[in-house]
Parts: sequence; C-alpha cells; structure tokens
Amino acid sequence: MIICSLKNNLQLATLKTLSLVSISVMSPQQTVQELFRTADCVCFDVDSTVIQDEGIDELAKFCGKGEEVKKLTAEAMGGSMTFQEALKKRLDIIRPNVSQIKEFLDTFPIHLTPGIPELVKTLQERGVEVYLVSGGFRSLIEPVAVHLGIPTRNVYANRLKFFFNGEYAGFDENEPTSRSGGKGIVIRRLKEQHGYQRLVMIGDGATDAEASPPADAFIGFGGNVVREEVKKRAAWYVTSFQELLSSLSIQTK
Repeated sequence: MIICSLKNNLQLATLKTLSLVSISVMSPQQTVQELFRTADCVCFDVDSTVIQDEGIDELAKFCGKGEEVKKLTAEAMGGSMTFQEALKKRLDIIRPNVSQIKEFLDTFPIHLTPGIPELVKTLQERGVEVYLVSGGFRSLIEPVAVHLGIPTRNVYANRLKFFFNGEYAGFDENEPTSRSGGKGIVIRRLKEQHGYQRLVMIGDGATDAEASPPADAFIGFGGNVVREEVKKRAAWYVTSFQELLSSLSIQTK
C-alpha cells in the first residue's frame, strides 16, 4: 500500500510538473488566446472594430467637414498626438448641433463588422460580460449597443454638450474616454467594481493597446484598417472576428 501510494504521489507530482512546463512555454499569442477563451469580461472598441466606419469621420462628412477630420483621425489612431487633443481639434472643426446629430442617426445606417453579432452572442451565452469602450460619442454608439443586445449601461464613451438652442458647446472632458489612457481607467474601474479576473480588450487603435494593462490581455483587430504600430504591440492580431469565434470553439483540457 505504501509503495502504491508513493507511486501515485510521484505520478501526480510528475503531472503537475508537466503542467507547469506546458504553461511556461506558451507563446505570448497562445497566452492571450487562452485568456480570451477563459475571459469573464470582454471590452470592444467600436469605431473600425465593432463597426466598419470611424463614427466621427462619418459625422464630419455628413456635416461637410470630412477631409479635414479624416486626417486628424488617422493621426490620433496612429498615436502621433494625445487623444484629447485630437478629439478637441476634430470637434472644433465639425461643431455638430443637436439637429445634425438626430438627422445623422436617422439617415446613416449601422455598418457592423462581419461576425460581430455572432461573437457578442456567443460570449454572452458563455456568461461573459460584454462592454463597448470607445473614444467616440455615446449618442452614436448606444444604437450600436442596442442592435447587438448589449445593455446601454455597458457603454463607456464621450458625451457631447450643447447650448439651450441646440448649438455645439463642447464635450464632457471629465469622461475618461475623452483622453489618452482613458480606456485603461474605465477597465480598472470595471475590475474594481465587478471583480473581473480575466478582462480582455479588443480594438484597432493605440488607445486600445495602451489599455493593457490594466486589461489582462489585448487583441489587436485589423479587419477594417491595419495600423502597423498597433499590430506591433499586439501579441495576438486578428483580421476577422471569425478567428475569435473559432478560438472559442476549441475545447481545452
């Protein structure tokens, strides 16, 4: 009996050692993939990630300021200026009023990125909490959340301000998403408030990449636009949401 017990203990110790070895040799990409498969919370960027467009670019185009703003958006997403600086410059050019926002929402269709409805549904069915964390505007993002079945309370984005006559009055600079590092602040608060242990951030921009940490992992997304700086910083970079769906279907032992 003693010999049998020693043999069983030795086998158990060997298995534990092999398990530790297998973990230690996981590549950075494999580590992120495993974190995604076991995540209890996933946060998505919206513009050029969940949707195919950059919302602020489309709003600018609608308001007749498209070309001026598009250049600033590219610079901001590439990380060449602070996000708050880029946001202020773009909004100062557009200066959208309440009527324009309403008309834009009524006439501009939501262009969801292929695969995102299925991915969100799959995550929710697995009990994963899904959030939209964006440097865009809440008024433009809430309809996207509703379309995907994501509670609007799970939307973190910027708020536009207007004067009593409906004219543009600026944006709420107290919103963390209005500045560089803001997405990280949102994620830290989510972890503190809800106790998430494996939170993954997915997005196409520099503000998404810099949110990890405190996010436990970052997945770069290039399905709509590839930003080389972001690609370099992502241990796992995908160009289709199908890659994420396929990853979730893998059964780990």
